[in-house]
This record gives sequence, structure tokens and C-alpha cells, in this order.
Amino acid sequence: MVSDLPGAALAEADTAVPLAAPSPLPPALIERADGIFAEAGVLPADLLAAVRQVYLSGRFLAGLDYSALIKLVYDSGPALTLVFAGGKPQVRLASGAPVFDPQRRALYKAPKLHEDSAEYFFELLYFPELELPDGTVIPERPAKLDADEFVAELWLKGIFFGIDIGAINGAIAAGKSERITVARQLDPAPGQDAMVVEVSSDLHRSDAPRAKADGRVDLLSFQNRFPQIKKGMRLLMKQPWVAGQRGIAMAGQPLLPEQPKDVELKHLCGDGTAVEKLADGEFLVAVQDGFLNVDSKSGRISVNEKIISKEGVSGRTTGNLELAGAYEEFGDVQELRDVTGGDIVVHGHVYGNITSRGGQVTLDGNLVGGNVVNANGNIEVKGTASGATIQSRSGTVTVGRAENCVISGTRVVIESASNCEIIADDLVVELAEGCAIAARNLSIESAGPRRRTEMLLFVLVRDLGQISQELTVLREKAAIQREALDVLEQENERVSLQPDVRRYLALAAKLRNQELTLTAEQGTHLRKIAGGVGAELQVLTGLRAQIQVAQTQMNMLSAQVDLLVEQRKKLAGIARCGLRMATGEVLARTMPFNPDGPPLYQLAPKDIQLRLRGTINTGKVLFAESSGALDWHLDPAED
Repeated sequence: MVSDLPGAALAEADTAVPLAAPSPLPPALIERADGIFAEAGVLPADLLAAVRQVYLSGRFLAGLDYSALIKLVYDSGPALTLVFAGGKPQVRLASGAPVFDPQRRALYKAPKLHEDSAEYFFELLYFPELELPDGTVIPERPAKLDADEFVAELWLKGIFFGIDIGAINGAIAAGKSERITVARQLDPAPGQDAMVVEVSSDLHRSDAPRAKADGRVDLLSFQNRFPQIKKGMRLLMKQPWVAGQRGIAMAGQPLLPEQPKDVELKHLCGDGTAVEKLADGEFLVAVQDGFLNVDSKSGRISVNEKIISKEGVSGRTTGNLELAGAYEEFGDVQELRDVTGGDIVVHGHVYGNITSRGGQVTLDGNLVGGNVVNANGNIEVKGTASGATIQSRSGTVTVGRAENCVISGTRVVIESASNCEIIADDLVVELAEGCAIAARNLSIESAGPRRRTEMLLFVLVRDLGQISQELTVLREKAAIQREALDVLEQENERVSLQPDVRRYLALAAKLRNQELTLTAEQGTHLRKIAGGVGAELQVLTGLRAQIQVAQTQMNMLSAQVDLLVEQRKKLAGIARCGLRMATGEVLARTMPFNPDGPPLYQLAPKDIQLRLRGTINTGKVLFAESSGALDWHLDPAED
């Protein structure tokens, strides 16, 4: 394409003045026996001036190849057909340059000019009546326009480019009156703005239904809603802008296209990404492993360790989600939608179900009719929970306000609870109305019924029935053994208190203690006494042996009883119920549970409701008043 288009300066040139005799052709044109030619490398301005000079001289180019002329002057149109003369390439422009007959030139009228086109009204033409010098009259006769003459006339009126030779020939051949467009400018072709294109198919979300392992299709879940990105992955590439093609006005001036717009990849660079200029282009690259997030407002692309969504969870946006990493949602989780993952944060409201494998689950909004379950971590609902289920199998549940909910966890902290079933190891409630609450350690500021729903408090105490039964059996055995021992000791005392036996035993004791020394005569007398009480002494010997055996058994049973009492004390642990103020009828009692089974707060919601509301509890009544306070602690020594 040439750097400038000739012809604009010639548009205001002098009007055509036919010369008396044809002048030689300008140097830019080569007149040969077989036509008029121009060298292929002729300067466009020189060729334009030469053609213009031919027309101004009163001649025109017959058999004109207009497309070849326009290609040489304006570099527009199809490729040239070259011929060689003397080893130099030339282009044939016309068959000759005859004189433009003034009588014929008078047939042509001025075209109607528009901003981007020129129109001409074709009509039936006649040469006027002509009287020759000898008096001969030539009558009016039909006239017909010529396309080559038409081009010459348009050039003389400043229309160099865009002449529609085909339309002109068609109108001349039709021979009827009509207005047609005979020339049109070449509008500039717009360029292509710089753009950003994706270079990885992994960037695309797949909203196709997810295929299950058994081959079935889950219509409620998408195939891949949140693509996972690897470090170093090329995400986007910048395609530089492409200049447009300039147009050409009918007078030959260049018409420049608008400058294409540029883009900067750095404006799309978010956390976890960087712009790298490489040999094969400029790219937006991930600098860490993570999940792709696109800010819908700014268009920034980030690769974060957690998934960030601002569209909400619904059948239209995401479907059900099963995520491998942390998840942060700024929209709402709609009804019947499931979100499964870990470390889940929802800033909107939740109407569906959230299941976490661990970490923290935080809901900034309300939980309405949904379920939140965390297998190993805490749950916090900052808004109101209504008609919902909240369960942490190992962690703390914190709720601002709860209504008609089932709540369970290792520890539960609630500001206000109404018509709820709550079970935990450790529980703190500011205000409870019409709830059924069970925990090993209860701390309630205020509690009372709500309308017709009673207020129930249950202190979870370990069911030690088996060890208590064993302790009862041992104590019964010890009592029986005690009675048997008492009988033996009473019989031993009766025999020992007989006069002769008592006198002999006293002397024998003094002799053993060397408090008395007997003479031979006294020794003989003692033996006579012993012979008189021999039977009683044998009875005493047998009784004392039985007493020793019974005492040993008694000591063993007492030791077993003491051991079981200590074991029961340890197994009983700590249980407490603290109620600062009752604002209506409140019933508090103990609720035994099996210490060898799973914790009660891990029961299913229906089982929790049945345990707290639907069964008859036979525990010990601790409080049944409509006012007052309660501060009860478990005494492990109690049976």
C-alpha cells in the first residue's frame, strides 16, 4: 500500500480546455502500436498527473482498463497482468488516446455528488439538428454514451476513484431513463482491537450434569464449576491490536480507519497471578496452585487457595457443589442446594444444606430451613437460624438466635433459643423458651416455657447401673459375711467367759507374757485345770480359726467395695446444671446415658428430638418450679 494517495490536489485543477491538436503523451505513459502502457514501477503521482493531463488535453483513453489504472495509482483492486518489453514489466492501460469530440462531450452532464458516492441520471440522448455549410440539414439523431468517455468526464470533475464501470456499461446498454450510482468511495476497513484470549481449556467451567461413578447422571450437580489451576499454568494471552485498512475517497484522499483499542493484561492480574512477557507472547500466568476466581465487576482473575463465588448457589448458577478445598460464597445458598467441602464461609443467607468435612463453617446471614453439618470443626451462625438443623460432630456451635431448630455439638453457645431441641457436652444459653435442652454442663441465664411448649432441662449423667449393681451385690455379700463373723465372735465370747475357761486363759496369757512363773506344784494344778476345760478349749480353737477366715473374706469384700466406689466416682465425671432465673414452669432432671456408646450429640436429628421430647425420662428430678434458680452438681458418692 502506498504511503499517500494521489489525486486530492488535482481535484481543484483547471477545467478541461481542448487543445487544437493532440499533444504527445506524458512521459509516464508509453504509447506503443498495440496500446498505451505504463511501467509497473511508475510513481502513482506521476501516473495520475499523466492521465489527468491526457484528459485535460482534450483526449481520452479508449479501451481503458480502469481496474489496472486504479491498482497502479491507488494500490486497490485485483493483481496486475504484466507484459514485458525490453526486459521491463509493463501494464497495458488502454488501446489508444483519441480526441474527445466536443459534440459528444456536450452529451455528458454533471453527476450528483453525495458524501460517499456520485449519481448520474441516464436518459435518452439526441444529437441536435445540424445544418452544414452547403445548406444540408442533418436532422436530430439518437446518441449513446461511451464508458471510456464517461470516465474521462468524471476525472475532469474530480472523481478519480471508485468509478463503477460495470454499472455505467449496464446503464448505457439498457438505454432507459434511470438514476444510478456511478462511483462510490472505499470506506476504511476497521482494525481489530487488542484482545485477551484463553490459552487453557482448564479455565472453562463445565455446567454439564456430573456423571456419577455408577454411570448415572446427577442432574442437580455441574461437571466442573470451579476449575483447579496448577502453578505456572498460562491462563490468558494478549493478542495485539491489528491496524485497519484505509479507505479512499472518490477524489483520491485517504480515509483513515479508527485506531484500534489496546488492552493491558496487568489490569486483569489478581492475587495468585502475574503477567509474563515471553518469546511467544504476553501471558497471564498462575504463580500458585489454587482455584480460579473471576471478579465479575473488575474482571480481575485470581488463583486462590479457597474458592470464592459471588453468584450464589442455585440450580441456575452452580448446582450442587462438592469441593476439594475451602469455599467462600458472597451470595445465597438456595433451597434444596447442597454444598460439600471444608472451611466454608457464606456471606449471604442459607436455605439449603451445607456439609463440611472439617475446618470452620461460618454463616454471616440467616439459616432458614437448611441444614449445616460439620464432621470435625466449629459452626457459627451470626444471623438467625429458623427451622434448621445444626450439628457439629466435634466442635463448637455458636448461634445468635435459634427458632424451631435441632442443634448439637461438643459445645453449644446460643444467645436466644425458642422451641429448639439442643444437646451437647457443654452448653451456654442466654435465653431459652420452650426448649428441650440436654448437656453434661448446663449454664442458662433465663429459661421458661413458650406458649404451650414446656421448658425441659436434662443433665446428662453417665449410666453406671452395672457398676452400681456390682457394688450392691458386693455390699450384700459383705453384710452377710459381717453377720456370720458377728455370730462366730459372739460364740467365741460366750465360751471364753465361762469361769474355768476364763481363769485358764488368763493364766495362760500371763505365762505367755512371762508375767508369772509357776512352781512344779502349780504346774501340776494348771494341767488339771486344762484337763477340766479341754473340750471348751478345742471349741475355742475351732471358732478362732473360723473367725480368722471370715475376717479375711470380710476384708477382701470391703476392699472390692472401696475399689468400685472409687471407679464409679471417676466414671461419673462432672455434671452440673446452673439456671440463674426461671421465668415460668421449668422441669430439670437427670438423663442417664451409656458412656460406652457414641456421644448423644452425634445422634441423628430425629433421634435427638425423640430423646428429648418423645420418651419418658426416669431420671432424678432436680427442679420443678416456676421461679427461682438452680445450681446442682453431681455427687459421685450418691448411688
